[in-house]
Amino acid sequence: MNEVEADHGREAWRVALAGLLALAVAMGIGRFAFTPLLPMMLHDGVIDLAAGGWLATANYVGYLLGALLCMVLHVSATRAIKIGLVATVLLTLGMGVLHAPTLWLLLRTLAGIASAGVFVYGSGWCLQRLAQLKAPALGGIIYCGPGIGILVTGLATSAMVTQHWRAEHGWLLYGLLALILTALVWPTFAGSAIATAAPTPAAHGLEPAQVTRQTRGLTLAYALAGFGYIITATFLPVIARQALPGSNWPDLFWPLFGICVSIGALLATRLPTRWDNRLLLAACYLLQACGILIGIVSPSVTGFALGSILLGMPFTAITLFAMRDARRLRGDHARSLMGMLTAAYGVGQIIGPPLATRLVRSSGSFTSSLSVAASALLAGAVLLGVMYRHSRKRIG
Repeated sequence: MNEVEADHGREAWRVALAGLLALAVAMGIGRFAFTPLLPMMLHDGVIDLAAGGWLATANYVGYLLGALLCMVLHVSATRAIKIGLVATVLLTLGMGVLHAPTLWLLLRTLAGIASAGVFVYGSGWCLQRLAQLKAPALGGIIYCGPGIGILVTGLATSAMVTQHWRAEHGWLLYGLLALILTALVWPTFAGSAIATAAPTPAAHGLEPAQVTRQTRGLTLAYALAGFGYIITATFLPVIARQALPGSNWPDLFWPLFGICVSIGALLATRLPTRWDNRLLLAACYLLQACGILIGIVSPSVTGFALGSILLGMPFTAITLFAMRDARRLRGDHARSLMGMLTAAYGVGQIIGPPLATRLVRSSGSFTSSLSVAASALLAGAVLLGVMYRHSRKRIG
C-alpha cells in the first residue's frame, strides 16, 4: 500500500466514524432517547400514555417535514449537518429545562426536523465521500450510530431508574452527551465541498420509466418499514413493563435492541455489494416481522429478548440497503430520492403511535397494534420480492 492509499484509508475511516457519531447524536439521542425516558416521564406524572404518543408523533411529523425540506433546499451538506447537530443539542437540553407539554410538542417536532436533516445530508455526504475514497463497504459503519446511541441512552436510563432520577435530568444528561459528540465530529464537517472525482452513474440499462416504477415501489416499501417498526420502537419499555410487572428486565430490552442495531449494521458491511438490495430489504422485513410476532406469542423475558434482537439487527441495515438502492437508481444525484424515502418512512412513523394508543384504549393491550405492524412488514417483503422478480424477468 502506497502513501496515497494509506491516506485515503485513514480519511475513509475518519468519514465513516464521523458519520457514525453524527447519526448517534441525531437519531440515537435526538430521536430515540425519548423511548427509554418515556416510562420515567410517565412515572413522574408529567404526561400520560396518550400524551406520550402525541410527543412521539410530533417528532415523527418533524422528521417528515425535515425530509421534505431536504428535497427542496439547496444548501451545503456539511452546513446542514452542523446546523442539525447544534439544533439537536439545544432541543434535547430544552426538554430538560422547559416544563410545559405544549412546548415539548414544539421541541420534539423541531428535533425531528433536525434529525432528518442530519440523516439525509449526513448519509448522502458520507456515502459519496466513501465512494470517492474507494471504500463504499465502510458505509455500514455510519449506520451503527443510531444503535450505539440507543444502547448508551438505554443503559444510562436504566441506571437512572435505579437511582430514582427524574426524567428532566435524563434529558439534560443526553443534551450534554450530544454536545460532546458534536464537538468531536465538527472538524470532519468543517469543509463545505467534496473532493472532485468521477461521478457515480445511475442505474445501468434502465429506461426512465423503469427507474420511475422502481423508485415508486422502493418508496412504498420503505414507508411500510417505517410503520412496521415504530410501534415497538416507541413503546417497547412500556409494553415490557405491562407484561412483566415488577421485573428488572424491561429496562434492558431497549439497550439490547440498540446493540443489535449496531451489530446488524456491521454485519451488513460484510455482505457482498453485488447482492440485490431489494432481496436484502425483504429478508430484513421478514426478520423484523418475526421479532414482533414472537413478542405477541410469548410475552416473556425470552420472547421480548428474541424480539428485540430480531427487530434490532435489521433496523439500520434496512436504511443502508435502501440508501444504496437510491444510489443505484440515481447515482450521485440520489439526495432528493433519499429525502423522498426518508419522508415516506416518516409518514409510516406518524401513523403508528396514535394508532397504537387508540387500539390500546379499545382492546386494553398492544397485541392488535403489533399485529398490524407485523402485517405491514410482511406486505413490504412481498412487494420487494415482486419488484425483484419483475426486474429479473425484464432482464431475461
